[in-house]
Amino acid sequence: MVRRALIGLTLVTLVLPGAVCGQSATPFDAPAADGSLRVLFIGNSLTAFNDLPGMLYSLLRDHGAEDVTIEAIARPNYGLEDHWSQQATHDAIARGWDVVVLQQGPSATEGRPSLLEYSEIFAVPIREAGAVPALYMVWPAEARSFDFPGVSDSYSDAADRVGGLLFPAGEAWLVAWDIDPDVELYGPDRFHPSPLGTYAAALVMYEQLSGADARDVTGGVPGYTDVASAADLDVVRHAAHEANTRHRRTPR
Repeated sequence: MVRRALIGLTLVTLVLPGAVCGQSATPFDAPAADGSLRVLFIGNSLTAFNDLPGMLYSLLRDHGAEDVTIEAIARPNYGLEDHWSQQATHDAIARGWDVVVLQQGPSATEGRPSLLEYSEIFAVPIREAGAVPALYMVWPAEARSFDFPGVSDSYSDAADRVGGLLFPAGEAWLVAWDIDPDVELYGPDRFHPSPLGTYAAALVMYEQLSGADARDVTGGVPGYTDVASAADLDVVRHAAHEANTRHRRTPR
């Protein structure tokens, strides 16, 4: 069942039935006692591009998740400060979630203070709504690849400050390139992700939220055909798992 409404660029609600399988050694503890999981994304085009929330939905659906609801508020060029000024964002958070995922631009340099400040500001209503805050670590534009360490540090620091989850998608990209430098994770503008780049991010989130192992995922990139070879799919699955192994946080 998929219902679509409009808040900013996109608000997507996805609900799916099933049963969890293939638990890893460190499953995420947020799902309620009845097995349900509610996730809200707050971000910009790096969340909306290639429909990351929908891709995560498909991974959960195709690999046996229980009842899950996913919504996304993603507005072009928005930072967290911009979202904070919108009543629709506050209304969405107040409906109650298990996880609220926060994302803005790379934030390696001038965006870092805003990311840190508004992650902490957002954490208050997120906690009040019964949810765990999570930081979706992205990546810099290819022309600023030297900013990868700064992006990682900014998002890791933000996650630590709020005692939340960290989804290290940018680190998964780096691991993938360590395995195969030719894996194409950037899209044509060399900033937004290719479908395979979004898939890497979705796998990072899927593994932490489901407790399953990303290396055991089967099939192609959800929603796409013929965009990645079997070898490339295997690379990003291993990269997502390795990035989580190195960088995941235990929420407090």
